[in-house]
Amino acid sequence: MFIKQFKTGGDRNFGYLATDDESKKAIVIDPSYSPGMITSFAKENNFVIQYAFCTHDHYDHTNGNREFFTTTGIPPLLFGQKEPSSGVTIQDNTSIPLGKSNLIILHTPGHTSDSICIVLGDAVFTGDTLFVGKVGGTDFGRQAEIEYLSLHEKLLTLPDNTRVFPGHDYGIAPTSTIGNEKETNPFLLQPNLESFIDLKTNWLQYKQQYGIP
Repeated sequence: MFIKQFKTGGDRNFGYLATDDESKKAIVIDPSYSPGMITSFAKENNFVIQYAFCTHDHYDHTNGNREFFTTTGIPPLLFGQKEPSSGVTIQDNTSIPLGKSNLIILHTPGHTSDSICIVLGDAVFTGDTLFVGKVGGTDFGRQAEIEYLSLHEKLLTLPDNTRVFPGHDYGIAPTSTIGNEKETNPFLLQPNLESFIDLKTNWLQYKQQYGIP
């Protein structure tokens, strides 16, 4: 599997192209701000874009959708929408073939109610649910609780060697692994929900104390 990470603009946004090696069929994830950067790369390398997804319905992840669709004829899909060629609805545990591979949709609400992560092979594209060393922004109540469950019941159940590709370059590195995040991400090291929310509440002070950018 080939994965290309693109710095698309905005608030350090990442977009992605991932391919099935044998068929050269590809998916695109979060083609915001500069969708032509991704579609041009695919064309130059003879990759055939089959699907596109947005990890959630925030403007900084969806603003390139119209241009992407105009260029490719492929609509970037959000949670709850139907994939046109198959009629399959994008929901939790939806499986969609990509060549000889399959991608799996994980519904990971918290940052937004429609947040999804996408698993393909040994990679997971985490949008604004999980960053390198950080997690997605929420309130300090119900949203935080839902995000905590999404992290622990969905993402942290993936194999430790699963590569993590986040939606923004907010962390100390552009990529990570589930195992590394388990060991180093301060939010994932919290022993319980109360501590998780407390860290969210006091994150600015924590960053200053430990020199986190």
